[in-house]
Amino acid sequence: MIEHLLTLLLVLPVAGSVFLVTTPTNHPASDENARRTALVTTLFTFALSLLLWFGYDKAEAGFQFVERVDVIPGFFSYHLGVDGISILLILLSTFLMPICILASWTAIKTRVREYMIAFLIMETLMIGVFSALDMFLFYVFFEGGLVPMFLIIGVWGGARRIYASFKFFLYTLTGSLLMLLAMIYMVVTAGTSDIPTLLTYDFDPSVQTWLWLAFFASFAVKMPMWPVHTWLPDAHVEAPTAGSVILAGVLLKMGGYGFIRFSLPMFPDASHDLAILVFIMSIVAVVYTSLVALVQEDMKKLIAYSSVAHMGFVTVGLFTFNQQGLEGSIFQMLSHGVVSGALFLCVGVVYDRLHTRMIERYGGLVNIMPHYALVFMIFTMASVGLPGTSGFVGEFLVLVGAYQSGSWVAFGAALGVILGAGYMLWRLYKNVVFGQLEKDDLKAMLDLSMREWIVFAPLIALVMWMGIYPKPFLEFIEQPVETLITQTERNQTSNEVAR
Repeated sequence: MIEHLLTLLLVLPVAGSVFLVTTPTNHPASDENARRTALVTTLFTFALSLLLWFGYDKAEAGFQFVERVDVIPGFFSYHLGVDGISILLILLSTFLMPICILASWTAIKTRVREYMIAFLIMETLMIGVFSALDMFLFYVFFEGGLVPMFLIIGVWGGARRIYASFKFFLYTLTGSLLMLLAMIYMVVTAGTSDIPTLLTYDFDPSVQTWLWLAFFASFAVKMPMWPVHTWLPDAHVEAPTAGSVILAGVLLKMGGYGFIRFSLPMFPDASHDLAILVFIMSIVAVVYTSLVALVQEDMKKLIAYSSVAHMGFVTVGLFTFNQQGLEGSIFQMLSHGVVSGALFLCVGVVYDRLHTRMIERYGGLVNIMPHYALVFMIFTMASVGLPGTSGFVGEFLVLVGAYQSGSWVAFGAALGVILGAGYMLWRLYKNVVFGQLEKDDLKAMLDLSMREWIVFAPLIALVMWMGIYPKPFLEFIEQPVETLITQTERNQTSNEVAR
């Protein structure tokens, strides 16, 4: 089973979705059966993915759990494998999925079976992105994830769901088409689509910039970076709560993973030359979207803009080309995946009770929902980087790495920390939780249910674990980051010698 563990992780959610397709829909308990099937499938997938954590050799460089079947030799192969970075992102995906199913238990009342099928297919595609070692196989998984998320937003979303789903689809697809053209050029030039082989191939410096820009067009939209971020607030506002959790928790991380797997090691000259562009775009994103978040009236839209700002930290860290910056950006991706997902779940709790996300409609919830106020506070503090939470570790390492690249980069990124405290604590938490309980409809709201506690408890535990004792996670990241830095320096040096 260990030899084919990655294949099992890909197949299991598909098997669950096939089982749901074959079950009758006219049975009175069909919706409940769909929920239970999806929950059991995602829990078993998460349990199976833990074998990656326990079976991975942290001291060994290179990819592990490798599987390969050549389909079209040199051009396409079923090639899977993971390193420490991939494993953590796969675990993030499988960890969040059963939480999403539980969060949707009562919120989704129409087409429940189809909804669960979409999430199970999404899980397979997310795992595939982080485990694919063939470039075209990666592209299939990378683009395939658009379809279930398009349906999740378009079918189960809010009033403007059609607009938001098409905007999401067109933005992300357009950039990816340029990436596909670059992939074809790379395969024709290098004679292989094998990612480990391409990592050692020295592409001509004269074409590296164009290849880098083609990949950048896709990954920048996916993260998303300023100014191609405008699809994200619309998608988050209209998506159901669980859709926002997966969108912010995992799908945005695919862009950062793409930079790590392709842009930095394969195009080192272009990455170094264009790092200043990334720094400028990232700092503008951190400051601008933080200011925009300060004036938002919709809770979901505020958290969506905060995601753009936090992703700006990730891109800053990735292009510092040093150990602290790279480790910090990867840790920040993991932390943001958990914290932002939890914040959207917090919004979902009050939305299910009052059916509005407008900040002005709330106030004084601590008086009637003290447990909710406590949970919301933990994730708010993690979002602003309070020491002892997961948000602090990633941001601190990124700032240390950024300072080595230039004090102005670190100063610009640090502004995001200050502004983040403003929009999360003053604009959001203060106005929703504190104040006088004056509105009659608020007084009837109930505190967290047992199901909601079950949803939040593992998220709280993980946020505190990552913040208090981050060593187990950093150990997974350390060796792949050292390898990435070595690849970047070696490839750049060989190209300089060739010139």
